[in-house]
Order: sequence, then C-alpha cells, then structure tokens
Amino acid sequence: MEIKKSHYIGMGVGLIIIIVSLFFTGTKVFFLLFGSGILVGALPFVISLVNETKEENEKEEMFLEFTRNLVESVKTGTPISRSIINLKDKAYGVLGPHIKKLANQISLGIPLSSALNVFAKDVNNKTVSRTITLIGEAETAGGDIGEILEAVAEAVNMSDKLKKERKAAISTLVIQGYIIFIVFMIIILIMEFQILPMVSGIAELGTIGTGTFANMAAGQAISQEDISNSFLYLLLIQGFFTGLTIGKLGEGGFKAGIKHSFALMFLSFSVSAVANIVLG
Repeated sequence: MEIKKSHYIGMGVGLIIIIVSLFFTGTKVFFLLFGSGILVGALPFVISLVNETKEENEKEEMFLEFTRNLVESVKTGTPISRSIINLKDKAYGVLGPHIKKLANQISLGIPLSSALNVFAKDVNNKTVSRTITLIGEAETAGGDIGEILEAVAEAVNMSDKLKKERKAAISTLVIQGYIIFIVFMIIILIMEFQILPMVSGIAELGTIGTGTFANMAAGQAISQEDISNSFLYLLLIQGFFTGLTIGKLGEGGFKAGIKHSFALMFLSFSVSAVANIVLG
C-alpha cells in the first residue's frame, strides 16, 4: 500500500489526540481519548484497503466486459490486435487507462504478447493476469482465436458468477457473525457492570467476622479499572479475529475482513468506553 497524504494527516491527528489524552491520565476519559487517537490514526489505512478491494472487484468486472466485447469483435473477422485498438475508447472504468495503453502499444508496433504482459503487470490482478496469459498463448499457438477467446470469456464469467453466488449464500452468515459479536459484547458488559459487582458484594459480606476470609480477599483484590481493561482487551481481540473470519467467509480473503475488524473493534471500544464513563 502506498502511503499518501491522507495517511499522514490521519496519523498526525491521531497522535495529537493521544498526546491530549495523556493530560487525563487516571481519569475515566483517558482510555476513550487514547483509543480514539489510535482509531483515527488507523482509519485512513482501513479506508485505503476498502478502496483497493473495491478497485480489484471493479477490475474483474470491467475485464469481463472487455473480454466479451473482444470476443464479439473477433468473431466478425477483425484481428485481435485491431479489435483491441477499436475498443480502447469504450468506457471500462478503472480498467480504461490500461486498455488505452495496451491499444497504443499495439499501434506502435509492439508485439501483442509483449503488450499483453505489460497490461497484466499494470493491472496487477490474479484473474486478469491468468486470463491474459491464456490469450497470449492462444494468439501465439494460432488456431481459431475467436473460439479460444469465447472459452476464456466463459471461464471468466463462470468465475465471476461463482463468486457472486458464494457472496449471496454467505451474506446470512456475515449478518449472523455481527449479531453473535453484539450478543457477546452485551454479555461481557452485563458481567462487568452487573454480575461482578454483585459477586464482589457477596464476598465482602462473607468477610465479616472471618479474619482468614478477609485476608484472602485483601490479597486477591482487583480494581474495577483492571477488570474494565481486561474486558476491553477481550472485546477488541474478539472483534479483530471475528472481522477477519467474516471477510474470509463473505469475500474470500482476510484482506477484505480488515474493514469488518475495524468496524467491530470501533463498536466494541466505543460502547465499552461510554459504558465505563456512564456506569463505571
């Protein structure tokens, strides 16, 4: 990932918030400010990852459209090189500049196989690179290029269709993952602010007139702040790995799960911090 101006701005703002939080050390607001600074600093990187994922999906969709148009053109008897040149001015979204570069290279007399290799490197997408390799090999080997291109386009179309079907089938599991995490978070908060204080009160009653009990309780005393921090870390870790799992199931990659991890960690941190201020 290329570090951009927005990344530096996010890190700068996050650092300022963290420095400000140091003035509130020992107060309930400290963790809210400190965590907010970390989240603000990480936000630009998460947004970049989300945009990269969207761009990758758009590349595959536009390449499928380009392949279909190329098949139709070649089937009319137009050579593949001329077909690519004829298609360069069509709207292919994020893939448009790469297709224009490919067509310009062919116009300058660069061999098709070399131009296709450059195109695959510039696009930097596994599906596109694999398909371009097949087209280049087919063009070099000869034969009916129209039928070969049609088979390649059908394979790309089938791959895209399977991805969409898997995403639709898995969408329910993604929603369930969010619901399960929210239920888990509610249980943790109930334990922190309801059950543990009640158990602590019962333990204090048990120490009346029992010196040994009192000494044990004193030796094992845990502050409310330590308990709150432990539960917060538990929620953040659970949110991070739950998000990665949701991304892997829903979109087929852990990289896509970063946005889910960030959303769940942000949710758990915000709810926990506010609950500690209001109920703590």
